[in-house]
Amino acid sequence: MRIAARRELPTITYRRAWTAARDKALTPAEAASPLAKRVYNLRHACVSTWLNAGVPATQAAQWAGHSVEVLLRIYAKCIVGQDEAARRRIADALRET
Repeated sequence: MRIAARRELPTITYRRAWTAARDKALTPAEAASPLAKRVYNLRHACVSTWLNAGVPATQAAQWAGHSVEVLLRIYAKCIVGQDEAARRRIADALRET
């Protein structure tokens, strides 16, 4: 018995399925926007959310399958509003010593 070789679907097949899914899941205004325009946008949103939630870059990189260097090069601009939380952690650490 011969096992058939696995073949990847053409990119256009993924693109058409994603477009159809967006049209069904989103409102017309959302579908007309850049929201989740590509499947990769979901990955980007996920990793950005992890980093903004305070997940250490080393852990986020591991989960995303990146090196820390690549993760920070791509996502550093997405990390916002963590200044105050970082200052609190530093102040707390200094009080403990």
